[in-house]
Amino acid sequence: MGHGTRLLAIRHGETAWNVDARIQGQLDVPLNDTGRWQAERVADALADGEDIAVIYASDLVRAAATAEAISQRVGLPVIHDTGLRERQFGLFQGRTVAEVEAIHPELVKRWKSRDPDFTPDGGESLRAFFERTVSTAHRLADAHPGQTVVLVAHGGVLDCLYRAACGMAIEAPRTWQLGNASINRLLYTGERLTVIGWGDTQHLDGAALEESSDGGRSGGGSRSLS
Repeated sequence: MGHGTRLLAIRHGETAWNVDARIQGQLDVPLNDTGRWQAERVADALADGEDIAVIYASDLVRAAATAEAISQRVGLPVIHDTGLRERQFGLFQGRTVAEVEAIHPELVKRWKSRDPDFTPDGGESLRAFFERTVSTAHRLADAHPGQTVVLVAHGGVLDCLYRAACGMAIEAPRTWQLGNASINRLLYTGERLTVIGWGDTQHLDGAALEESSDGGRSGGGSRSLS
């Protein structure tokens, strides 16, 4: 496949639930003031010489809004794909880890151990989630050989793509960053993904965001539970 397809995998901007460490899963939670600022900053960064061919995004509102900011700057429509959604966490969704642990300590233990086949009631196993997200990335990349594709998604999705690109087991502990509005670069060659650059948040540096009533601030945090 020539030079392969470049994937720019973007995590959505910050939400109030990121700040609270509340599990969002597939619930719709909007960007907060900081998240909207981050979306504008990542849009500015991607508009500068990336030669983007297409923008895909999760249809969950926090990713969709981030993608829309990029769309406005680069002049391309957003194509929503449910394959880019965050993991479905079932009964965990809407609660903090501490809240779930108080009610279901045995379930949280299995979740924290990264048991690939653990499925929260009404949710999705880590194995199924990994297979869904990686196959989605391959499918979208296959549709644009040799081009640059933006994927706006979630922390869990980016985690899966990183593991697939580095050949890491889904059970292995996470040692890499998944910052809100980070730019993560991968190359797809028709068979597999390769990491080219990871966790770029330089576009979030050097500009202050005034404190807002809901705790807005500058910077690109690496809060999970996206």
